[in-house]
Amino acid sequence: MTRREAREQAFLLIFEKSFRPESMEEIIQDAVEARAIREDAFSKEVACGVYDKSGELDGIIEAHLINWEKKRVSRVALSLLRMAVYEMKYISDVPVSVSINEAVELAKKYAGEEDSAFVNGVLGSVARQQQEAAR
Repeated sequence: MTRREAREQAFLLIFEKSFRPESMEEIIQDAVEARAIREDAFSKEVACGVYDKSGELDGIIEAHLINWEKKRVSRVALSLLRMAVYEMKYISDVPVSVSINEAVELAKKYAGEEDSAFVNGVLGSVARQQQEAAR
């Protein structure tokens, strides 16, 4: 499985979690048993990491929502934002530009042009803040 495929699989798990109260581990196990996904270390790391750090990730996202509230963000966009911010913050071998680009491409596939532009704008703002903090 390519990293792109694993990322898409992680996104789908994160999105599914937004509808289900079960733990991420249970959601992953159900998906594997139903043969909806293949087991993959990267997608599991990202999906479980997003679930474990969702409060922190949402705080970062909310700080970059200009004239928006988190409750107005679509579940697709929020799932993608959480995933990309998690990668940007916790996965050092993924360049920030790749995390942003992949999230935007998935937004185009699963949402629409408005969501992809929104995701790009929020993630660009997060990336700029991370760069400034690293200086």
